[in-house]
Amino acid sequence: MNKYDSELVAGLLESGGCSMTADLETADVILVNTCSVREHAEKRVFGRLSVLAHWKKQLPGKRLGLIGCMARRLGSELLDECPELDFILGPDNYRQLPGLITGGRTSPLVDIAFDKNEHYSRIDARRAPGVCGWVAVMRGCDNYCSYCIVPYTRGRERSRPADDIILEIERMGRSGYREVTLLGQNVNSYHDGKTGFPALLRMTGQISSVHRIRFMTSHPKDLSPRLLDVMAEGQRIMPHIHLPVQAGSDRILSLMNRNYTRQAYMDMVDQARDVIPGLSVTTDIMVGFPGETEKDFSDTVNLMERIRFDEAFTYHYSVREGTRAASMRDMLSEEEKLRRLDIIIRLQREITLEKKQAMIGRVVEVLPESTSRKAGDEWLGRTPCNHVVVIPKAGTSPGQPVQTVIESCRGMTLRGRPVHSKASVVL
Repeated sequence: MNKYDSELVAGLLESGGCSMTADLETADVILVNTCSVREHAEKRVFGRLSVLAHWKKQLPGKRLGLIGCMARRLGSELLDECPELDFILGPDNYRQLPGLITGGRTSPLVDIAFDKNEHYSRIDARRAPGVCGWVAVMRGCDNYCSYCIVPYTRGRERSRPADDIILEIERMGRSGYREVTLLGQNVNSYHDGKTGFPALLRMTGQISSVHRIRFMTSHPKDLSPRLLDVMAEGQRIMPHIHLPVQAGSDRILSLMNRNYTRQAYMDMVDQARDVIPGLSVTTDIMVGFPGETEKDFSDTVNLMERIRFDEAFTYHYSVREGTRAASMRDMLSEEEKLRRLDIIIRLQREITLEKKQAMIGRVVEVLPESTSRKAGDEWLGRTPCNHVVVIPKAGTSPGQPVQTVIESCRGMTLRGRPVHSKASVVL
């Protein structure tokens, strides 16, 4: 979502007469787009700001701005940490940027007001040429999970008009993008007043210029049978769903305000796998939530063993001021949180490796995306189930699907060889 917001901002600025530069010395303005979901992310921003403050002092006339979720969360407090900031804008205030940059304002501006009508529709985002891209279908969140800062930094849910989304994806297809991911804090609850998410997904799957459609993130409480049916029917809709579980303990799920139970989640995954053959399921898992007992943690480990996720984004609880969890008792020590995190990381690595090794010998479709970081003569691509595969470049092109036989798994990386026979494809 932050990458997409940066593309939106770049599009706004270019339409306002600005041009992008990769050279820090020649830049007139530097914008820092920020995230507040984790404490670590904010600490990195403050470190970056200290470097950029020195840049501004050395080059009079330069301007420095901070935008995004940290702006909304901290507002004018940021000026205490970095008085060199010229403006601070929240996630709903980006349209002011062209005027701010060209207007010559001398005093700092802080605008972090929510705008329930701001969808950033009809903006031509500035995207670098590529194979895979993102489109935000909605902004904000209404779930108020007790640990999460997002509703307080991005506001309440509002959905973009479906026709605007379709037009943007069609433009992306014409410009060479072959895979588009629909973004939202909870895409399942998308509704523009006429069109719900299953219908939107079906519409995007009918855009012939785009080969693959993905979406994230899905909240388990809103995963519907109709959505699963649309996924099963649509050839361009990929058989992968990111479904954050966060915890495997009913007690912790209740404290988190997740609005589903452990059993309900497992039933959802079972149903999804029944409806969509070969479905891959990925998730988010948090350990060390306030009051999490050893039994609660064991329930999470057990759920991971029961479901066997393809991948899991794992992390430990981070206090976010202003959320309900921040005032809860029985905070765990950093050492205990890290111990539990290490256990689930090791477990998920074992499961992921076993799943990848089971793919050796299978023929899959790989969409080459970019040059491999380790070898210039190889592509990095993904299967429909979102598994990363490295293949030789010879005879292949980025954005052109390749039938590939998986030959090995080195470390956690699948390696394959293009095949030209009409072998059956296994997702």
